[in-house]
Amino acid sequence: MNEDRYVAAIEISSSKIIAVVGKIRPSRELDIIACEQEKGVESVRYGVIQNLEETSLRLQRVIDKLQHRPGVTPRIIKSVFVGLSGRSLRTISTTVSRNLPEETEITDEILASLRADALSTAIDSSLEVIDAIPRTFTVGKTETSSPKGALGNRISAVYDLIVCRPEMKRNLMRVLSDKLHLKINGAIVTALSTSQLILTPEEKRLGCMLVDMGAETTTVTIFKGGHLKYFATLPLGGRNITRDITSISILEERAEDLKKSSADAIARDSASGLNFNGINMSDISNLVVARSEEIVANIIEQISYANLTEKDLPGGIICIGGGSQLRGMIELISNQSGMLVRKGQLPNYVHIDDPNISAFDIIEVASVLYTGATNTDAQCLEMPQHQELPVTGTANPEPEPKGLQEKEYTEDKKRKKNGFFSKFGRTITDFFAPDGEDDNDLMD
Repeated sequence: MNEDRYVAAIEISSSKIIAVVGKIRPSRELDIIACEQEKGVESVRYGVIQNLEETSLRLQRVIDKLQHRPGVTPRIIKSVFVGLSGRSLRTISTTVSRNLPEETEITDEILASLRADALSTAIDSSLEVIDAIPRTFTVGKTETSSPKGALGNRISAVYDLIVCRPEMKRNLMRVLSDKLHLKINGAIVTALSTSQLILTPEEKRLGCMLVDMGAETTTVTIFKGGHLKYFATLPLGGRNITRDITSISILEERAEDLKKSSADAIARDSASGLNFNGINMSDISNLVVARSEEIVANIIEQISYANLTEKDLPGGIICIGGGSQLRGMIELISNQSGMLVRKGQLPNYVHIDDPNISAFDIIEVASVLYTGATNTDAQCLEMPQHQELPVTGTANPEPEPKGLQEKEYTEDKKRKKNGFFSKFGRTITDFFAPDGEDDNDLMD
């Protein structure tokens, strides 16, 4: 399509529900024109919607607010791209192969057929296959990452199947399709979409690790040689730190505020022992440091699980997500890993029109939006249709004969005149005549 398209995306997590609307240009540049969000509640746990009604009500409020934002109104959101993230997401490796006639050129059709074979791989019935990501191809006896156009009589490929619990996707469908009547243009694995948008091709070829630190989960995605090497979701996140703080008799809302305003992931020599409203700040510091070190240790351990070492990832560690914004967290990851660590950021071809939107806060949902918009020609928003009012009578009645009109007018005028004076006379009489008396009595 050679025109701008309006697109929308939603990310539902345990910490917040966030939605954005943007315009994707033919140049593949994305302008994000509006964003709305609501804080999450217990209705979503580890990426799975637990309470359909509560989630749908909150999401409807977000959609309604979006549709009233300048640049969006009067358009109506009819369909969305939705991000998939949660504890049950992980990868399963599978190998598929196909014999070909001698010296066959590898085409898109052959590659699509190979991918279909991978997607149909038999796996644990408690899991559902979401996507199949190719790791390596072998055409004949030659391994390659670009098999199209190569010649051979056999092709095989190693795929990473992205799998999750069926209820993750099923509950999303129940909320979006059944309750809100929104069409889902695509369910996109958030971790893969962010890696496509945030990581550079050079970092992927050298080897790097993308870490998304959420509220209840932390997703680790490792690339090497330009392709996905490892993917895992850890059941640890920023909310673990918050709940540790509640152990010293502090409500979770207050604990979250203290974490954001005063906590530090690294133990400082000048740590304060000050009591603030009865709260010993050194106790909070000890809790935050201990849990932060545990989370970071689990993140770094994923490198060995991928059969790699820190030296295999010269592209370093790229961090996104709310958990990485804790003071000292980036420094702690760098100290424990001995690697280069940076915060992820949106590329320059993704623009944010609203100055009130924080680019770092919308990286995940913006990545879902960009991936969906550039891989489909979907138009998510529509202008409202103007409906004509039903005709309730004859628009242009036939005129009556002139003589009849004049006669009816004269009689009607006479009726109104008599009616007026009769009412007027009664009023005068009623005013002057006492109760129970008539005019004759008064004259006597």
